[in-house]
Amino acid sequence: MPDQSRVAIVTGAARGIGAATAARLAADGLTVAVVDLDENTARATVDDIVAAGGQALAIGADVSDRAQVQAAVDRIATELGPPTVLVNNAGVLRDNLLFKMTDADWDTVMSVHLRGAFLFTQAAQKHMVDQRWGRIINLSSTSALGNRGQVNYAAAKAGLQGFTKTLAIELGQFGITANAVAPGFIATDMTAATAARIGMDFEEFQKHVAAEIPVRRIGRPEDIAHTISFLASDGASFVSGQVIYVAGGPRD
Repeated sequence: MPDQSRVAIVTGAARGIGAATAARLAADGLTVAVVDLDENTARATVDDIVAAGGQALAIGADVSDRAQVQAAVDRIATELGPPTVLVNNAGVLRDNLLFKMTDADWDTVMSVHLRGAFLFTQAAQKHMVDQRWGRIINLSSTSALGNRGQVNYAAAKAGLQGFTKTLAIELGQFGITANAVAPGFIATDMTAATAARIGMDFEEFQKHVAAEIPVRRIGRPEDIAHTISFLASDGASFVSGQVIYVAGGPRD
């Protein structure tokens, strides 16, 4: 039976993978804190969850700001209960070739992906330790293996894999697992931006990419949400420190 008492935090949940993940966890019976930079943009996801019979709360926070992250986690613990599932999904793109990349391009991506995951995990883990149960799922990417024009994004996503494995080692004794999900090509606003960067129509870009994927289709946000749902479950209690590539085919 779903455990209505469990509370999940999903960052970057106003759209795309984050919104699909929030909806899936709510369908699984969890109460979901939908976190995004602007609380108003997070409300659409909350409205969809509530309309489907779930429970959710919109929270506005800059994931790279320690004070805002702590305030968000404190509010979630007070209004919903102690968070024991954390999905660090918030992300941005600042793609460019190395010789064109600015300090701001590099710093922004590192701040949102790496610092954001660090701050939210540090704030939420206390509640998980207290409950002796927790699930931390970090969003990596196949770009962690290297991708032209994404030296900042690739470095951040590879960093999240090391972050995840270390969390698994440190927190496992408290009943907390930590895993990373590394999506391949998923149709979202971010991948549409990638198509625009290289000057391709998004529909054509998707067809081109699908032809190179063994299952011959592109991924959908729901594909990632299903995997996260498993990792957040009781049934995944012996899966920790793993990087799961959800990419329609094998990745090294």
